[in-house]
Amino acid sequence: MIDFLNKPLFLAPLAGFSDPPLRSVVKQFGCDVTVSEMISSNALVFENDKTLKMLEKSELETPFIVQIAGSDALVIKKAVEVINKFDGIDGIDLNCGCPVQKVVKQCAGSALLLDLDNLSTILETIRKYSNKKLLSAKIRLGFDEKIPRILAKRVEDAGVDFITVHGRTRSGGYSSKVDYEAILEAKEAVSIPLVANGDISSQNAKFVLSATKADGLMIGRGSIGKPWVFHEIKTGDSVDETTKNRIILCHFEEMIKYYGAHGVAIFRKHLHEYSKGLENASSFREEVNHINDCDLMRDKILEFFKI
Repeated sequence: MIDFLNKPLFLAPLAGFSDPPLRSVVKQFGCDVTVSEMISSNALVFENDKTLKMLEKSELETPFIVQIAGSDALVIKKAVEVINKFDGIDGIDLNCGCPVQKVVKQCAGSALLLDLDNLSTILETIRKYSNKKLLSAKIRLGFDEKIPRILAKRVEDAGVDFITVHGRTRSGGYSSKVDYEAILEAKEAVSIPLVANGDISSQNAKFVLSATKADGLMIGRGSIGKPWVFHEIKTGDSVDETTKNRIILCHFEEMIKYYGAHGVAIFRKHLHEYSKGLENASSFREEVNHINDCDLMRDKILEFFKI
C-alpha cells in the first residue's frame, strides 16, 4: 500500500491549499502519498455537501489518506462511519498536532497531546470502526514540553500503522527551529514506520532522512509555490523553467476543472506564490487580484510566465 522501503514522499494536509487540484499536480511530479485537508469530525457527522466534497480525490491519488480532527470518541465513531461510505480512501489520519487556537479550544489537534488517554481512545475507536486499510496519526513533539518518545510509543500502542512527527511543540508554532534529533528519539521508540515533517525542502531532504532515520518525508509549506519539490527530492535535479511553467498552467487548469469559474479567484493565492522573486511580480499580483474571467486569467498566466 505505502512502500516505506523506498522512503515515500507525502503531501501534508494544508488548510486552504492541499485540495484535489494541487494533490493531482504533485502526484504527477513525484509525490507518493496525498492527504486531504484537515476535516472536522463534527462537520463530517452533519454530512453537509461542502464537508463531504473534501473527501473527494483526483484520479491519480493512490494511496489517499483522509485526515480528521476531533476530541469526542462518539463523534469520531460517527465520522468514521461516514468516511466508510466512500470508496477510494486508503486510510484515516488523526490530527494530533494542529496548533491553531480554535482547534485547541475544542480539545482537538495538539490539545490531544495533553490528554494521552483520550488520544489512545480516539485512535482505538477509529481502528475498531474504520473499514479502511490504514490508520495513522500526525503529532508534534509535545504541547509545551518535548516528549517525543512517550507520544510516539503511546500512538503505536493504540494501533496505528505509521506515525508522522512534526518537529516542533505546539508552543513552537511554525516558526521555532525544527528539532530533528527529537524526531529521531520518536523513531527509536517505535517499531512502526515514521514520517518526518517540518521545514523540509529539496535542499535538506537527504539530511533530514539521515538525521531522523525516518521512513518517509512529509512536505507541507515547502510545496506551496513549489509543487515540483517532490520531483527535485526524488531525482536530485532542479526543475527547469519550462517545466515549472507547465506545472503552473496545469495547476490552473485543474483548479478550473474542479471549482469551475470560482477557481479563478481561488488560484490567486497560488499565483502570488508562483510569482515570488520574478520580475514585475508585484504588478502581476495586483493585476490578477482583480481578474475573475477564466480565459483572461489564463492569458495573463501565459504572458507573465512566458508559457
